[in-house]
Amino acid sequence: MNRPVDMAASLDLGLPWNNRFAQLGEAFYSHRPPTPLPSPHWVGTSPAVADLLGLDRAWLASPAALDAFTGNLPIAGTQPLASVYSGHQFGHWAGQLGDGRAILLGEVDAGSGPQEVQLKGAGLTPYSRMGDGRAVLRSSIREFLCSEAMHALGIPTSRALCVTGSPAPVRREEIETAAVVTRVAPSFIRFGHFEHFSHHGLHDELRQLADYVIDRFYPACREVPGSAYAALLEAVSARTAGMVAQWQAVGFCHGVMNTDNMSILGLTIDYGPFQFLDAFNPGHICNHSDTGGRYAYNRQPNIAYWNLFALGQALLPLMDDQQQALDALEPYKALMPAALQRRMNDKLGLTRVEDGDADLTESLMKLMAADAVDFTIFWRRLSHAVAGPIESVRDLFLQREVFDTWATRWRDRLQSQPGFDAAATQARMLQTNPNVVLRNHLGEIAIQRAKQGDFSELARLQNALEHPFEELPGQEDLAAFPPDWASQIEISCSS
Repeated sequence: MNRPVDMAASLDLGLPWNNRFAQLGEAFYSHRPPTPLPSPHWVGTSPAVADLLGLDRAWLASPAALDAFTGNLPIAGTQPLASVYSGHQFGHWAGQLGDGRAILLGEVDAGSGPQEVQLKGAGLTPYSRMGDGRAVLRSSIREFLCSEAMHALGIPTSRALCVTGSPAPVRREEIETAAVVTRVAPSFIRFGHFEHFSHHGLHDELRQLADYVIDRFYPACREVPGSAYAALLEAVSARTAGMVAQWQAVGFCHGVMNTDNMSILGLTIDYGPFQFLDAFNPGHICNHSDTGGRYAYNRQPNIAYWNLFALGQALLPLMDDQQQALDALEPYKALMPAALQRRMNDKLGLTRVEDGDADLTESLMKLMAADAVDFTIFWRRLSHAVAGPIESVRDLFLQREVFDTWATRWRDRLQSQPGFDAAATQARMLQTNPNVVLRNHLGEIAIQRAKQGDFSELARLQNALEHPFEELPGQEDLAAFPPDWASQIEISCSS
């Protein structure tokens, strides 16, 4: 029987652990303690996530914390496990998957609500398949930075408490060094968890899992007439639509939108090959392994629906008929574009959606694509142009007369708003359109320096990403155009 770690032989963090997922039973996971790593060292920490969990910030820098979050020192009250799930990968059924390199320590009853704590890269599990159970430094830094960057942008996401490194060798395309990310979320349950039990005909476990998710995270589904499970599917669809709309609005591409990487809570999880757009290209593919472009930027909304449809199929054994699932999915088709248009209106400084706004947005995006305009810089400059000259925005375009025509339409639409105030609109837009995002080249510079043992650039970048809407002195280079070599960076599923 899987039991909490013995307190006499472990570190007591003083946190209120409550291992609810483990209480589902061993059909859902395998007990697996982390595998230690030699000579661990700190790479980065997030004091804000320490606050979230109720950990002392000063203690987070201690040797005991280093050992605990590398997996070298057991933590009292935790119940380490690797969960089992299945899923569709690149549109194909992949069969049984599971936490191949992630180990769930347990759940902390934090002041802001329960939070699961997971070590990614903590060693082999029964679900590692042909993998080694480890994560490398470069991918761990990218996940750490992007988790906290997305949170600062207001996008639902898992969080990252810290990254620790080790000189232990890990083979990918070349020999690299190991690292562990401590990541945090209310739950790491995925669409693939439901697919696993449904595919194997384990309908009692499927119902148990669905009831757990509803009672913990979607209690309002019990009050909806009809099927609570159909209501769950509809609620997950709504959250997913909102999340993907937020991705699109900041130019974020998730490179591996497999069903096993989709959160049942509508969170961004599993930061592998991702990218924030540089030059705007609707068909941009951020994952070098995605040879067919399945997860290209402009396909993300439809892929999210495809994944929700797969979730609906998994939940069918709990519903009266297929139509219930189809009816639950139908609202997504309107919710997604409506959510995205609201986001785009916010970026444009428009306080409500009116007829013609979709055309205003679409004509702009076509022009940006045709001239390969830098996505983040365009929106930031446009924000400043509300109460100032527009020449700096105009200079981004080759087809300047076409842009002038669009800009006139935009200004007319802005000024038609009741009580329009240029300064107030500019202030809103500057808090909507970020100054700094985690561009690939910025992450690469931090990674290369970290490989040499210099983590100062990572810390500087982290600080900027935690304040993405501010124009901080001395960080102008982080908001500048990417260098020419940035377009040559390739991020793959092994990253």
